[in-house]
Amino acid sequence: MKFGERMQARREELGLTRSTLADLLEVSPSAVSNYERSISFPKEEVLLRLFDSLEIDPNTLFCDSFRNGGQILSRSERQLLEQYRGLSHRGKETVRSVVEALCAYRDELEEGRIGSEEPRLIPLYRSPAAAGYAAPVFGEDFDSIPVTEDVPAAAEFAVRIQGDSMAPYIPDGSIAYVNRDPLGPGDVGIFCVDGDMFCKQYYKDPAGVVYLFSLNRSRADADLVLPPGGSRSLVCFGRVILHTMPLPGKM
Repeated sequence: MKFGERMQARREELGLTRSTLADLLEVSPSAVSNYERSISFPKEEVLLRLFDSLEIDPNTLFCDSFRNGGQILSRSERQLLEQYRGLSHRGKETVRSVVEALCAYRDELEEGRIGSEEPRLIPLYRSPAAAGYAAPVFGEDFDSIPVTEDVPAAAEFAVRIQGDSMAPYIPDGSIAYVNRDPLGPGDVGIFCVDGDMFCKQYYKDPAGVVYLFSLNRSRADADLVLPPGGSRSLVCFGRVILHTMPLPGKM
């Protein structure tokens, strides 16, 4: 294979158009065409930019070395090959075992193995909640529910909400899906305050005062305020997965 043919093969392998490569080389698209058709040859400064743009070294363009099944190896692939050749027999066997395991996992994914498996199950805690409380997360009976297309993929557990203090975002009787991501201002979480469970919107002001808001502002009586250094205990069990919520002002 000639220089121009190797150049074209590498350009197409990288998904570059002639115009894109011409911009990188600071030449015209017709010049790139001439290089690939072996009508002309790049000048030295263009040739150096060509090696960088195609992520390739001179030997790969000028000879048939370091080729794999007719495909030109990239610089990083060539480095890996050289490192592999420098390993001991045991090292090579280890590399082969790891690569084979990764390829087997890739093949299983491509064959749709995950789609054919039973859906992942998460616990839905059964204990009813009152006036905006959420079901306790630990030490409770629960039902296992499948993570289908109707359930957020990131959900790790779910609780059933009772009461209207979080309406209309979390209506009475609805299921709140929860993960264990850290909470930020405005996030809704599942909290344990002095042993009682709550589903509330979280906010912490610069002075360290924690506010647990009801999203239904007509139920502001159900808000909780926890000053720093107070005697009340606060534990967050997770973040409720919601798309949009208002951020109430400080009380």
